[in-house]
Amino acid sequence: MRSPNAGTFQSLSVRNFRLFAAGQLVSVAGTWMMVVAQDWLVLSLTGDSAAALGVVTALQFAPLLLLTLYAGALADRHDKRRLLMAANLASGALSLALAVLVLTGAAGLWHVCLFALGLGLVNAVEVPTRMSFVSELVGADLLPNASALSAAYFNVARVAGPACAGLLIGRLGTAAVMLLNAVSYLATVAALRAMRPAELHRSAQRPARASVMDGVRHLTARRDLLLAMVLVAVVGMLGFNFQLTLPLLAKTEFHAKAAEFGLLTTAFAVGSLLAAFVTTRRRGRPPAALVIGAALGAGALECAAGLAPTYRWAAVLLLCTGFGCLFFAQAANHHIQLGTDPAYRGRVMALYTLVFQGTTPLGALLVGALSERFGARSGLLAGGGATVLAAVAVLAARLRTEPRSRTPDTIRTSPGGTHDDDSAGDPHPGTGRLGGGAQGHRPGGPRGLRP
Repeated sequence: MRSPNAGTFQSLSVRNFRLFAAGQLVSVAGTWMMVVAQDWLVLSLTGDSAAALGVVTALQFAPLLLLTLYAGALADRHDKRRLLMAANLASGALSLALAVLVLTGAAGLWHVCLFALGLGLVNAVEVPTRMSFVSELVGADLLPNASALSAAYFNVARVAGPACAGLLIGRLGTAAVMLLNAVSYLATVAALRAMRPAELHRSAQRPARASVMDGVRHLTARRDLLLAMVLVAVVGMLGFNFQLTLPLLAKTEFHAKAAEFGLLTTAFAVGSLLAAFVTTRRRGRPPAALVIGAALGAGALECAAGLAPTYRWAAVLLLCTGFGCLFFAQAANHHIQLGTDPAYRGRVMALYTLVFQGTTPLGALLVGALSERFGARSGLLAGGGATVLAAVAVLAARLRTEPRSRTPDTIRTSPGGTHDDDSAGDPHPGTGRLGGGAQGHRPGGPRGLRP
């Protein structure tokens, strides 16, 4: 018999998550508007300097690379709800300060660089905290649904935010967009304050001392988590560079204009949105086989998009690629979070953020150099090929070690009570009432265009 709460929007029956989703929808739309405004401001200040834009991007991602692991320890040790309120207030203040500088005509490139660095510092704390907080909102059973709904509103904002920003910049200027972004953070703060803490799915007690290395050891001791994290690292660094490969493909291969490039980006976002709604039907922790299969599919589709003979075929294949990439990201996210002991979840998700978003600058440099030498298609082909090879390697490693892991002498129990063999027993090993957060509520930074 069908449960009355079953369905695509099941997580919205939870009051705390409903508040959080509403606040995030407003806030994420503001962030995507800020993406356009900041890029436009940098190009206006520097005479369309790509190098300057690259410096701003690097400053915004560097803190994610350097501080995310420590931030994960903070998330395990402190109240995540309060940390998120502080992070959103800090981001709003930064956006407001930059807007005032633009309004007064005092803004220079160095101001934008400081803003990017400051926002990167805040994001280093906010991202892993938010990802692990969603589990406290809905619990383990509803985590996949809540995560998929989060990806859905992220992609809606990804389409609507830049479009609105373009109109507002033309009429009111970049400062107006920055002011709106500053105000949008208050929606999340208000939602967090309105929640009922007694209804959160929290563990009985927080560790007094949450060591980063303890989190690393927990991950490396769990073969199922480690293999999935290795796959995420390779795919995140080489396969998810669409903010770089799509403009190059549109302009150099199909000689598309700005509007036609926008349609390619929209096609990719629509595919991601469809995948988000499909994954709302998921219940429980996805098996490793699904994660590996999703990576194989996403890599193959990315290669196909790189070989698209015409602009129309590129649009169709990018829609499919967007679907495959988001489906993989969600499957890997749920597999790792729902298999992690609650006491270590903040630190493990900090590692997830580090390998998935923190490797963006390095991956962009590698794919950019390849595309520069061999053409735009090579970037997509290299990213898709690397994804397929990584999936095959992880599958081979899993098949090679699986017979030994099933013997009584080698099945061990992790500190949180989870089995090293993720295929055994409980579909939510070691999670109790807890799950993890969601991928892609708010971009890691203005250039963090992860699906």
